[in-house]
Amino acid sequence: MSNNNPEIKNRSVFHEYFIDAKYDAGMVLLGTEIKSIKAGKVSFNDSYCLITDGEIWLKSLNIAQYTHGTTNNHDPVRDRKLLLHKKEITKIAAKLKEKGYTLVPLRIFLNSKGLAKIEIGLAKGKKLHDKRESIKQKDVEREMKRFVK
Repeated sequence: MSNNNPEIKNRSVFHEYFIDAKYDAGMVLLGTEIKSIKAGKVSFNDSYCLITDGEIWLKSLNIAQYTHGTTNNHDPVRDRKLLLHKKEITKIAAKLKEKGYTLVPLRIFLNSKGLAKIEIGLAKGKKLHDKRESIKQKDVEREMKRFVK
């Protein structure tokens, strides 16, 4: 993660879910929020996305208050609107009606224009045995890297 282009990943989501599809979305942010994102002060704990009235909303994403902010600083866990094309939203809504699917944030990054974007994923929950399999796979990959070096 460089200072110019921070990328904050939600590592726990890959342990908890299978990701079927990924979408890049814009976010409606306040000035102090973008400054906190550039500083890397974001926590994905318990964050998720909902579709309400044809709009996608990001819930429970904690963007820490900007340290040099004034009294007009933002609320750290406010709901944030995500910006996607109408076609993408209807496609996501159709998938979410199927049993077991949820919409989760995967990572936040800055694009080439300096705009904050969020990658969201259509995810299906893993069972306990799937999680164990993922852990075994990571251990095998770690062992392989150790022998290669």
